[in-house]
Amino acid sequence: MSLHDLTIHELGARLKKREISSVELTEAVFARIAATEERVGSYVTLSHDGALEEARRADARLKAEGDSAPLLGIPIALKDIFITKGIRTTCCSKILDNFVPPYDGTAVAKLKAAGAVIVGKTNMDEFAMGSSTENSAFGLTRNPWNVLRVPGGSSGGSAAAVAADQCIAALGTDTGGSIRQPAACCGVVGLKPTYGRVSRFGVIAFASSLDQVGPMTKDTIDCALLLEAIAGHDPADSTSVPTATQPYSSFLNGDIKGVKVGLPKEYFIAGMQPEVETSVTAAVRKLAELGAELVEVSLPRTEYAVAVYYIIATAEASSNLARYDGMKYGYRAPAKDLIETYLKTRHEGFGPEVKRRIMLGTYALSAGYYDAYYLKAQKVRALIKRDFDRAFESCDVIVTPTTPTTAFKIGEKTDDPLQMYLSDIFTISVNLAGLPGLSLPCGFDNAGMPIGLQIIGKHFDEAAMLKVANAYEQATEWHKKKPKL
Repeated sequence: MSLHDLTIHELGARLKKREISSVELTEAVFARIAATEERVGSYVTLSHDGALEEARRADARLKAEGDSAPLLGIPIALKDIFITKGIRTTCCSKILDNFVPPYDGTAVAKLKAAGAVIVGKTNMDEFAMGSSTENSAFGLTRNPWNVLRVPGGSSGGSAAAVAADQCIAALGTDTGGSIRQPAACCGVVGLKPTYGRVSRFGVIAFASSLDQVGPMTKDTIDCALLLEAIAGHDPADSTSVPTATQPYSSFLNGDIKGVKVGLPKEYFIAGMQPEVETSVTAAVRKLAELGAELVEVSLPRTEYAVAVYYIIATAEASSNLARYDGMKYGYRAPAKDLIETYLKTRHEGFGPEVKRRIMLGTYALSAGYYDAYYLKAQKVRALIKRDFDRAFESCDVIVTPTTPTTAFKIGEKTDDPLQMYLSDIFTISVNLAGLPGLSLPCGFDNAGMPIGLQIIGKHFDEAAMLKVANAYEQATEWHKKKPKL
């Protein structure tokens, strides 16, 4: 097995014993990228020289200190939504083309402090608006399991890079499913922490009350280790919650006897791809075999989640993206006066999906419509959260499919935005309620595409969620399967 195939914890043990060096590992990852990137298209920017310099520093730390920090010397990729000092950060939009930030965001700074090696920036839907990574201004990312299919989105580049072994792990962001849905499509583990668990400082904003940073990894142990590194209170982020983090990896003992697993009837719906329902049902049976207690729960307002999300998220996007006007940074269209500069810059700089959402959000916030749309959506959001609160009175975690189907073909839904939006029907409620959610592999469909199992936890109880996920993972082999590239 090649170095790039291994996990964080496997490589960490080898680095600690000095069996390999971080430079050797980083070069192996770049060789893998060179061999597969033409077919996958995971990256928009590579940081070859910077990564090797960080690897050399990691090797020096290992030699001088015998340091055994879990991420020390590990090559990690970042979704191109993270502000990175000296590395181009575009959010895959023409309006930020060639923008190079002067500082690191908090999550990036924490990774660097832990000794991680930043390989590069991965492709994504422009401003994180999409479910297929087809909305990028810089081209398609393809699913490593079938290059004619999408990798999911908006963190599709990160998911594809992890699945294709083009990095050891990656960070993504999740506003309505943008970590979990591509993780399911690409057969990797993706975790959206509780809202406020990980700092959003230095993350380009889409919808500020929904966005959250999280890990995308090859297994649940790596997911726990990466979450440990990035979680924690940050005074620079007013939405960061001053709640103690936990050593998440220490909870992964495989024992889930007596854990109550809630099954919401609203998530097993007509129209779901049959293989998805079969695989998730089999996964639930496996959890029961491992000692979990199955409990039926109800989340009755689930049917309103997509509509609520696309009012709140677009309204916040309309406000957040007002800053891109060609004045301070990014793209500026040539024009004869200030107003024309604004108009032409935003017309030429934003892609079609971003414009659609800005217009929807501006309409929802406009005079005469605010109460009818935005205010009502916030009230229904509170009801959705209340549904989860009641459900968690009788269970410890909730288990659902991550997506209603496996990855669809490239171009299949680009002309039908509503069908595209419904790709996130099982993930959106979790963001609206601010809960943690995780997707991990639980099978394959008849076409050989991965299927994801979603585990939802109580607020700030990522530990229970990871514990259940790891127990299932230990009892199955799905996470060990690799695409043939």
